[in-house]
Amino acid sequence: MSDPIQPESPAPLTGEPSPEELEAAAAASEDALSQTLAELATLKAKSAELADQYLRAQADVQNARRRAEDEIAKARKFALESFAESLLPVLDSLEAGLAIQSATPEQIREGAEATLRQLRSALERNKVLEINPPAGTKFDPHQHQAISVVPADQDANTVVTVLQKGYMIAERVLRPALVTVAAPK
Repeated sequence: MSDPIQPESPAPLTGEPSPEELEAAAAASEDALSQTLAELATLKAKSAELADQYLRAQADVQNARRRAEDEIAKARKFALESFAESLLPVLDSLEAGLAIQSATPEQIREGAEATLRQLRSALERNKVLEINPPAGTKFDPHQHQAISVVPADQDANTVVTVLQKGYMIAERVLRPALVTVAAPK
């Protein structure tokens, strides 16, 4: 007959771990420590990378803001430059007209009319538009300024006469037209 297999007898319970158990626990502890240190190193590298990305993003935002401010300043400067440039021919015409000492009244009038056409053209090129409502136009307080209310043979609150033209630029009123308005009947 064969001998039955006998289970190994457990180590005696003395309350102290065996040297093998101590070695296994130390190895496990070392593995956990090395794994934790590796994770810490990975997290530090990731944190440094994110901090670098944040600083670069901040620098990009500041650069974009500075570029936008520069572009706005240039746009203002060159818009005014363009407007002034379109007025130079008007100035030249006025100076040329004044330089003629022996001009007749007809020549002076003709030169003034030509200069006025140049000025109107320059204003239109720069989108400065005239507000000159014809009689009977409904009074618009956004574009007209009523100087007086007068009795008239037209509907109430309509323009009777324009005392001074108004002007607007890009849908914005520079100066309202000064008008008289028809009184209610």
